[in-house]
Amino acid sequence: MANDISVRRLDLGYFVRPASETGGPEPRVEPVLAYLVRHERGLLLFDTGIGAADPETEAHYRPRRRALPDALSAAGVALADVSLVVNCHLHFDHCGGNPLLGGTPILVQDVELATARGGDYTFDELVDFPGASYEQLSGEAETWPGVHIIPTPGHTDGHQSLVVRRADGTVILAGQAHDFASELTSDHLARKAALDGVAPPLPPYRPWLTRLLDFDPHRVLFAHDCAVWEPSGD
Repeated sequence: MANDISVRRLDLGYFVRPASETGGPEPRVEPVLAYLVRHERGLLLFDTGIGAADPETEAHYRPRRRALPDALSAAGVALADVSLVVNCHLHFDHCGGNPLLGGTPILVQDVELATARGGDYTFDELVDFPGASYEQLSGEAETWPGVHIIPTPGHTDGHQSLVVRRADGTVILAGQAHDFASELTSDHLARKAALDGVAPPLPPYRPWLTRLLDFDPHRVLFAHDCAVWEPSGD
């Protein structure tokens, strides 16, 4: 069965992160990526792209969108073919296509949905829309055989990642658990140094990293980085 699970990246546009958010003197253009998981149980869509925003947010991030139906069509499927949606979190650049999928179950951590509904977090119309159908989780879940949801809080309290176990190696869809592959490398090496007994000071690493590494990932894919993280080997 695991051999039949495939993962395809979907390009859903980009936005310009202003210098005030990059930690440097220049703005940075970042991709917005979603992933289509083909499984014997159906099609799972991890994230759905950039949603409509207010004029202030549009001016701040200057997004350029690729329509979700167009991206799916390029992959040979339609909106109606999607069986399940998993959002890593509910910011507008990750759940923007959800209203196009009314009636399709959306798996989300309960704390994430509560935060999104609490205001001053995302855009209400991207969260509660006609046909919105949430399945709330409180922690880990095996969605389908070989497909696991793992909480990876940090960017938001309710952030989650998707683990896809294939016969040829585990793929992790990390969303924004790390912004970039290089950040995961830094975390991974900080953990290794701590386990190797390197004397402090050492940088901290995300406490859930050990759980993700338990799955022995061969590839880790991200929401805002086209780079792919792979283990360095023996």
